[in-house]
Amino acid sequence: MIALQNKKIVVGITGGIAAYKAIEFIRLLRKSQAEVRVVLTPAAKAFVTPLTLQALSGHAVAESLLDPSAELAMGHIELAKWADAVVIVPTTADFIARLRLGMGNDLLSTLCLATCAPIFLAPAMNQQMYRNLATQENLAVLAQRQVQLIGPNAGTQACGDVGFGRMSEPSEILASLAQFFQKSQDCQGLNVLITAGATRESIDPVRFLSNHSSGKMGFALADAFASRGANVTVIAGAVNLATPQKVARQDIVSAEDMLQVAQALAPKNDIFIACAAVADFRPAQVESQKMKKDPKAQQETMTLTLVKNPDIVATIAQMQENRPFVVGFAAETQQVAEYAKDKLQRKNLDMICANDVSQGKAFNQAENALQLFWQQDGKIAEKSLALADKRQLADDIVDTILAIKA
Repeated sequence: MIALQNKKIVVGITGGIAAYKAIEFIRLLRKSQAEVRVVLTPAAKAFVTPLTLQALSGHAVAESLLDPSAELAMGHIELAKWADAVVIVPTTADFIARLRLGMGNDLLSTLCLATCAPIFLAPAMNQQMYRNLATQENLAVLAQRQVQLIGPNAGTQACGDVGFGRMSEPSEILASLAQFFQKSQDCQGLNVLITAGATRESIDPVRFLSNHSSGKMGFALADAFASRGANVTVIAGAVNLATPQKVARQDIVSAEDMLQVAQALAPKNDIFIACAAVADFRPAQVESQKMKKDPKAQQETMTLTLVKNPDIVATIAQMQENRPFVVGFAAETQQVAEYAKDKLQRKNLDMICANDVSQGKAFNQAENALQLFWQQDGKIAEKSLALADKRQLADDIVDTILAIKA
């Protein structure tokens, strides 16, 4: 497969009966002209031999965190930096649990902590072990951390049970890996500008108006585009999130700040995504000193005069020159689809992502569900994205944008 040619793949093998399938997986990787290094856990050596794996991969097998000759050159760090991907076949329930906890008590787990490369797991275990709540919770947490899960499949297992827990076949794992690398290049050359988080509109030096947005969806979109080769800039409001790798960031405070930066950068970008939760109104006057209660007055109320904030996404959508592809977000508590379609047309957007934020949904949550709407052949096309981790939703949104722009 061309997508795997010259890719540097670390194959980790843990101590499960399906370890013998790793031999075929390594053979397929080499046939696809990938470079391969193999790392064994101590238990894996009971199922496959280092000599066989060395012959297949063409390199010595790494198997000990405490190998003096390897660690003289910090071998686990060297491998972690070398890898374009780490693929663990099979991945046992024990290793899944240790990876979730961030343990580094063998070479493979330490390497996973030290690498910036994507990690792929091919789970393999008894069907009841797989269904166990602890295992499912561990897998869910790892998925939220963008660890890629391949399988497992259902079928007859070595113990005689039937159900989910069979490791995916080597050809299936290879296809998933190839698809990942193909997708990782499909945004090459694209310049993407994303707004994220909440704006803050000052009342006085210590108070402000804002909302509950965490910025997670915007940062997930930035990570998704960047991981697929795009040049990404995030205009970030009030967020408490680390900047994704290979993403530029400009921090702002108010809606007017965000508009100023967006107008300056939008003409240089191919795609503009207005994911931030921008305050619709701001105080007409910002007090220079902290507003104090009058202890002598029986003051029960305070009146603030608010004025309308600029509409950032509509402003960018109305650009006449160098206008990017414009995507908006609609956070609604009722009639979600109707309001989103109206916003799509009224603001001249190319696409809109609508979500229901009633009863605490979406804001500050790791998961969300979305409805996407866009103009197509004079009609409004739509697509529903079921409840999923926001990083997964981000990839789905990127896929949809690329399909519309094609």
